[in-house]
Amino acid sequence: MKKIFLLSAMLFSAATMFAQINFGGVQANDNKMEYSQKFADVNYVGDDQAYHTLDIYLPKVEKASYPVVIHIYGSAWFSNNSKNMADLNTICAALLEAGYAVVTPNHRSSNDAKYPAQINDIRAVIRFVRGEAANYNLDPNFVGISGFSSGGHLASLALTTHGLKNGILNEENYDLEGNLGAHTDQSSDVDAACSWSGPIDLQNMDCGEGMKMPTSPEEVLIGVPMSEKPDKYALLSPIHYVDANDPPIMVFHGTVDNVVPYCQGERFAKALKDAGANYQFNRVEGGGHGFNMYSEENLKKMVDFFNQARKNK
Repeated sequence: MKKIFLLSAMLFSAATMFAQINFGGVQANDNKMEYSQKFADVNYVGDDQAYHTLDIYLPKVEKASYPVVIHIYGSAWFSNNSKNMADLNTICAALLEAGYAVVTPNHRSSNDAKYPAQINDIRAVIRFVRGEAANYNLDPNFVGISGFSSGGHLASLALTTHGLKNGILNEENYDLEGNLGAHTDQSSDVDAACSWSGPIDLQNMDCGEGMKMPTSPEEVLIGVPMSEKPDKYALLSPIHYVDANDPPIMVFHGTVDNVVPYCQGERFAKALKDAGANYQFNRVEGGGHGFNMYSEENLKKMVDFFNQARKNK
């Protein structure tokens, strides 16, 4: 019995590591961030679940309140507790240095619950930030969102579905908003978003070499093959919701990404352009999935983008 338990534990650990490294990129530990205060493991729903907790970091320069950017880790939706590896040394550190409060949330994994649980969680985070702003020195007048890989998918989805309570296509209907937490009276819209290497068109993920999988992460997330329920995959895709009224979004995608193909970023940019949306697309030459992406130049572009979005609001 002990041998079976140990084998199961080893397999689970290996699967978790595979999800975090191969699908979510190499996430650095927290050793470069500079902040004045950290609120750890805050539950944004009011239950006792680790997957419903978040961390809040405040900049070193102390002010009465700070504009906010929520940043979501990547894991191919497989992890429910990776907020401590959410690009802390790169994206989060740059945002803190620029004067933004940074919120890093956990969310339910595809093994905890099927979609739309994940976007329901992220929308609950956004509502929590607004509803609890006074308690954490946050400025509810600007709430941006960012994410890497599957986190980029959720960030893009939060932006492109602004104002929508449901995603509807033919006979499929997803409740995008949910009713989690104590702040259902607050808006779950975001003011701007940044997607790093995010999957955007889940009906057409296999547009690069080596992308075929027996069971893809998006199939685990939905729970049925795309051949059986293609409309579900369309409603999972941020590209499906793009319109001219979307808040501004910035997209980064590497040309040698072997996990989420570069064409995903290209398709997103084309859809945003065709819709007349406010967007910026950054083609990162030689950029992979979490590698060669977070240059000082690109991090500055992200900060300048959020600064401009605040100015234009």
